Amino acid sequence: MIAIVSSFLMTTNSRQILRKAAGWVHDHPDGWLNMIGAAIGVLTAVGAVLFAKGLLAVEHWTEGLQDEISAGMGSGWWLIPLIPMVGALLTGLIVYFFAREAGGHGVPQVLDAIVRKGGAIPAKTGVVKVIASICTVGTGGSGGAEGPIVQIGAVTGSVIARRLGVPRRHVITLLGCGAAAGISSIFNAPIAGVFFALEILLRDFSLKTFMPIVIASVFATAMTQVILGDNEAIFATHLPNYVFSAFELPSYIVLGLLCACGAWLFTICIERGEAVFGRMRLHPILKPVLGAFLLGILGIIGMNLFAMIENGNILGDHGANPSFFGNGYSVITHLLDPATYIEGEFMWGAIAVLGLLVFAKILATTFTLSSGGSGGVFAPSLFTGATIGGTFGLLLDKLGLIAEGSSPASYALVGMAAVVAGTTFAPMTAILILFEITREPRVLGPIMLAAIVSTSLTRKLMPDSIYTAKLRRAGVRIGTSRDLSVLRHVPVASVKYDALPREPVYASDPLSKLITLHAHHNVPDFPVIDHEGHYIGMVTGSDMRTALIDREAIPLLLVAELMRTDIPTITADEHLDTVMEKFTKSDVSSLCLLDQFGQMNPIALITREKVMVRYNDVLDEG
Repeated sequence: MIAIVSSFLMTTNSRQILRKAAGWVHDHPDGWLNMIGAAIGVLTAVGAVLFAKGLLAVEHWTEGLQDEISAGMGSGWWLIPLIPMVGALLTGLIVYFFAREAGGHGVPQVLDAIVRKGGAIPAKTGVVKVIASICTVGTGGSGGAEGPIVQIGAVTGSVIARRLGVPRRHVITLLGCGAAAGISSIFNAPIAGVFFALEILLRDFSLKTFMPIVIASVFATAMTQVILGDNEAIFATHLPNYVFSAFELPSYIVLGLLCACGAWLFTICIERGEAVFGRMRLHPILKPVLGAFLLGILGIIGMNLFAMIENGNILGDHGANPSFFGNGYSVITHLLDPATYIEGEFMWGAIAVLGLLVFAKILATTFTLSSGGSGGVFAPSLFTGATIGGTFGLLLDKLGLIAEGSSPASYALVGMAAVVAGTTFAPMTAILILFEITREPRVLGPIMLAAIVSTSLTRKLMPDSIYTAKLRRAGVRIGTSRDLSVLRHVPVASVKYDALPREPVYASDPLSKLITLHAHHNVPDFPVIDHEGHYIGMVTGSDMRTALIDREAIPLLLVAELMRTDIPTITADEHLDTVMEKFTKSDVSSLCLLDQFGQMNPIALITREKVMVRYNDVLDEG
């Protein structure tokens, strides 16, 4: 789909149309952005459906192949690592030779394109990501569809925007349209798609950004429903007897804390795994193969261990593959069914199996994605949350602490949202997507509570989400809400400042005095005061350097001849948003800080560098 769109946009006739369209977009940006967003939504939905069907076909083919070989040759345990290794080898070859940025879980690459590349993503990245993800996840690799589909949608939006000649400030918005459309289509969750793009990718909730993204998301959802002919939630859940009560508040708070620990462990394992595989002296093509081999060994151990524990069939029947292979959707569906949790003599075994499955899924995803396999972390996060919640719910049930009418299934559902919120630092997206993919409103209150608790704790445990940790290691810093909300809440008084020289500078002083003061105090600029101590202007370092070109004139120049009166001043009660605006308008390296009592007396110099240092410190604090 991406290749077809890209090739069409390169034809001669289409270029003429694009030039006219670019002029229309320039003259009427809002309306045309909405129309382009709708087109991106439709195209992304088609690509998402083709990707999902291709992935499902490969999954069925590999399962059938394994069953066929096992039937003909007896025990097929040796196939558990072999088939994922073949898929990993294909992934390594495709990624290495065609688009090396298509490895991993996708979203960090999109964030990097937004922050450092103005939203530019090559078309081949999306094509390679589709094929590589199908090879990885379709053969048993532990990953999900959201990372690939976000990258596919982002590439579609980026390619269309750049081919249309859309101004750079709008390219990122259209990239967000594609990402939102991808999430909306693959999960049938239009609201969550919008918030994924705004809360995780763009971090911009302005109306001009919001409108085209909503339109893209709606069109993608509608197109997907037209193609597939249904409007079902992918994890349709029914808890008819459930009623949320105040007595369950402590339980869901504890679950939120447990899920935060799970989210932290998940993120740390992915991060450390990437570091370990990155240091290995092994060819990049072979690293995913090694990861798949470790996944297979883990699968063999897991299947034998689970078979030894009498668990009352808590995982259901999932064929020859370990339950933590692939995207794990069948296990999640099973854990969200209240009929799964029927108390019996094997309940302790079921608790043990689900508890072990939490760690198995985290390790499986680490082996798959940190080694260079292609897939998303969203589905593994849902799986981890469902197993943590199911384990906790079963434990409460066993101890007789679960509320009447409740079920461990409700805890599994809430756990999914809590782990997603903890790994992504995006509680709104987690809350909305869990509501849309389950369509179960009775658990909305507990979902909101656990998601906020989980996010609050994980932000204390680690500085970065699972999407931004890799970028920080590469030196890329991610702001929030276009950074404006951060600037609005940081007072100037919290910025470190440069003290003024004790000797005041008057307009009647010779310029040579400033040169002497600069040599002794290394002050970039000099506020000028009148004889009552009131600020009247400033001499900048750049103006002084210009004057030094004619050294013979220096003894004859006075401060008044270089003093500028058009440079704004600041007071301690201002915030960094207004300060940065003043820096932008005046184009100077420092501004004079005056007292707050109306006396216009200079106190210190606030430099642009110190403001940015303080701003970065606030970002690090979260």
